[in-house]
Parts: sequence; C-alpha cells; structure tokens
Amino acid sequence: MTVHEGWATTLEALLDKQQRRVFAAGKEKAMAFRVTVLCENTVPVPALVGEHGFAAYVETPKATLLFDTGQGFGLIQNSLRLKKDLSKVDKLVLSHGHFDHTGGMLAFLGVRGPCPVVAHPDVLLERFRYMPVGPVEKPVSIGLPWKEAYLTTRGAQFQWLETFAEIAPDVFVTGEVPRRTDFETGDPKFVVRSNGDWTPDPFRDDYSMALKTSKGLVVILGCAHAGLINILDHLTRQTGEHRVYAVLGGTHLGFSPVDQLEKTMEALKRFDIQILAVSHCTGQGPIARLSAEFGTRFAFAPVGYVLDVAD
Repeated sequence: MTVHEGWATTLEALLDKQQRRVFAAGKEKAMAFRVTVLCENTVPVPALVGEHGFAAYVETPKATLLFDTGQGFGLIQNSLRLKKDLSKVDKLVLSHGHFDHTGGMLAFLGVRGPCPVVAHPDVLLERFRYMPVGPVEKPVSIGLPWKEAYLTTRGAQFQWLETFAEIAPDVFVTGEVPRRTDFETGDPKFVVRSNGDWTPDPFRDDYSMALKTSKGLVVILGCAHAGLINILDHLTRQTGEHRVYAVLGGTHLGFSPVDQLEKTMEALKRFDIQILAVSHCTGQGPIARLSAEFGTRFAFAPVGYVLDVAD
C-alpha cells in the first residue's frame, strides 16, 4: 500500500466514523427525505472545505434540490467528497442575495449545466453591510457577485417567486415572510441604496425552505433575516402543518440583540422541535445557549452533517 492509498483509506474511515457518530448511520435505511450540508463555516474531518457561507443538498422522494451555493470555494470538492451529485439537481433555490449564499452559482452551473433557479427578484439588489474600513465603518458590497445577464448566459433559468409556493412535491419556499414579532428587528448594519441614501435592507428576498414529511415540517434556513419565529409561524400557517420536526441552518442570532435571543428561546418552545441543527451565522454564544436549552434535541450542522427523515 502506498502512502497516498493509506491516507485515502484513513480519510474514508474518519468520514465513516464521523457520520456514524453524529448521524447514527449504522445499517442505512431507505430515507424519504435527506438533507446534507455541503457548505458551512466549519468542517469536522480532513479533506472537506469550510467557508463562511451555506449550501445544502436536499433529496426527496420526487426531487433533488440545492439550497444555496456558499461562496464557491468548497461546493464542488465537498459534493464530490460527500458523494452528492450536483448534476442530478432539479432546481437551485436561493435563500437571499448575499455572496456567501450565491457565490458558488457559477461553479454549480459548470457542473449541472442549465438549471431552474428559484428565487425572489430582490436577490439581484445591490447589498451592503457596514464594516470597519480603517478607523471608521463604511458600507461594503456583499451582494450577488454577478449580473443577471451573465448568469443566464451560464445557464441560470430564473423563476421569480415573491409568495409562498410549492416548488416540488412536498417542498415549499416561504416567499416574502410577514414580520409579525416585535422582537425580531433585524441587523441595522445591512443596508441598500434608496434615493441616494442608505436605508435598512428590508430582506424581502429572505427565503426558507420547508419539507412536509410524515413527522412534520423540516425547515431549512439560509440566514433567517426575516426572523426565525416569523419564519416558523409563516410556514406552519401556510402549510397547515403545525408540527415542526426539524430546523436546520443559519439563524443570524449571532448578530442579534440579547433581548432577541431571550425572546426567541422562549418562543421556540411553542413548536416542540425534535431536532435543532443550527450553524453558519448563529454565533458561538447562541449555539452554546441553544445546546444547553435543547439538550439531546440540539445538533451542530457543519459541512457533512446529514439529516435523515424516514417514512
């Protein structure tokens, strides 16, 4: 056995061990729904790529979807390492127009070829966030890295949706989420240009995805800029399914006021969530708090995390 072969064998063992430990994957059963995290800020084993961003590969009995693309650094390598075939994706869904969720579009289209892209038209807006630039904070561009026309020449077939919709059997996108809570106020550092001035980004394009399973809804978040509780309330109202089995993805609680975290923690108890698998923009402090509160129902969701839901 060569050194290279020995390393490859060791790596496969590490990946298999990690999946058995975290996802209880013994003898694998046929799963009705499977969500695999392809891009996220952290990785649990070697040969996977971490980056600030998010993407999830979603397999259902009737469709295969990609939810976001990360920045583009890890999507292809991670999909190959985790044996998730991007060429089989039926639709790409964009959670919102930030670079860390859309930057991998060209890499994806290079593998997939022409593909339907479900998104809110506001993903095309110029987006900014106040960040330190020298001694002061200034608006820095953080939006979609390419113009619509360039993406369409590369095979992006945009399907613009502004309202709640079923995009595949038992797969839904929120569309615009009504802001009903009084504590999910958003991050004022996110801004857009309006009439020559900077105004708070309304995040009309903040999408989440819901899978309607036999155990209840599986909710997949990009960054939850619309507010986690607003999103869950909207999805349970629109789908008519009030059981929320699992929530996976970024919650943006790491950038939220302390008061919002406390009220979010209290409101989450209404949903009796069985699996809370958060990551990306949730933040280390809120992650620790959620882990303490949810105990065995909590999971961290780095690259490689798999959520299976059987019939």
